[in-house]
Amino acid sequence: MAVLSEENNHILRGIRRASRWASVFKIIYWLAIIAISYGAYVYIQPYVEQILKAFGGLKGMADTVQRTTGQFPR
Repeated sequence: MAVLSEENNHILRGIRRASRWASVFKIIYWLAIIAISYGAYVYIQPYVEQILKAFGGLKGMADTVQRTTGQFPR
């Protein structure tokens, strides 16, 4: 009976150890995903701001053209 208990204990310790390692790797996995996402955001942000400024300028030009064409008699 003691041999069976020791074998059972050995198996349970292995399962516990595997569970801990799985938890550690899951945390590392999600931290890596968050870090990569943040890095991509920081890297792309200046380009997005330039595009938004360009579209804002185009919208302003379109508004000016609309106001100008509204001044001509039909």
